[in-house]
Amino acid sequence: MTETIERGAMALIVVTLVATLGVYFWDREYFHLVYAAEDGLVEYGTALFLLVASVVLLVRASQMRGRAGALAVGLTCFYALLFFLAAGEEISWGQRIFGWESGEFFKENNKQYETNFHNLMVGDMHLAKTLFGSVLTVVILLYLVGLPLLYPRGGWIARVADRLAVPVPKLKHGIIAIVASLIIAVIDVPRKWEVYELVFSLLVVSIFLMPLNRDKLS
Repeated sequence: MTETIERGAMALIVVTLVATLGVYFWDREYFHLVYAAEDGLVEYGTALFLLVASVVLLVRASQMRGRAGALAVGLTCFYALLFFLAAGEEISWGQRIFGWESGEFFKENNKQYETNFHNLMVGDMHLAKTLFGSVLTVVILLYLVGLPLLYPRGGWIARVADRLAVPVPKLKHGIIAIVASLIIAVIDVPRKWEVYELVFSLLVVSIFLMPLNRDKLS
């Protein structure tokens, strides 16, 4: 069952990338107004699969009890919390779904006047872009591309990854990350990064289900 779901996630990545290129070459205006629009299929898909990733981690944590150290269980729960928060942030915690108003704090300090933290403004500084931005992108690519190459060699990197209960990507995940990055780099259309986020959410579901170090996380 786990392998079937993992293969399904990988297939959805391929479909997403092919569809992205197809829509881009067919109608660029449709791309950002419909395909990758706010509150559209891509955005909700990202939130859904981030939530799925969180659930997968929680299930793994429950299976680790009694067979792994408290640190590994605790860190896996912490990772699950981070992905749950990311899923909520992606859709502004359901604000537009349920139609409730932002509080005064978010109306005054949020770039889009929404109830989320990643669009907060501190003066003229966009919080998420300043604190993360390209740095976060580099970290994610190192995780997806660098770790699959370095982990099999053993040494301190492998020991630290296992000690911190980090699900290690497989080489196929790194290859797909590179392909997705190249596609996003060459297309020139607003809201293309929403597609990148969807691909990432599907990748982590695949990784968390079948990590390279699966035997060390049980």
